[in-house]
Amino acid sequence: QVQLVESGGGLVQPGGTLRLSCAAARSIFSINAMGWYRQTPGKQRELVALITSGANTNYADSAKGRFTISRDNAKNTVYLQMNSLKPEDTAVYYCYATTTTYRAYWGRGTQVTVSS
Repeated sequence: QVQLVESGGGLVQPGGTLRLSCAAARSIFSINAMGWYRQTPGKQRELVALITSGANTNYADSAKGRFTISRDNAKNTVYLQMNSLKPEDTAVYYCYATTTTYRAYWGRGTQVTVSS
């Protein structure tokens, strides 16, 4: 059963925008933090942005000023608005969620390609 469902990836030109969405299944209870990581071939998965249930946010330095994370707690959904995209933002983006009981969930990933 897929617990986190991502959408919104795709191909965009440099300087363009994309909005990623991730909906958590109703079977996941007591979600605390939700966020996004990304990974490119041969590299470790890295944090992009995280948001807690209290709306505290944390961004990677590479995302600050360009990306905005938000969430709708009623819908168990997290969003990542990505502006001013660069070729180096090309990666598979993974949705992530943790619960108050410290269980962690990952989405299957969505490809973001920034290229002219």
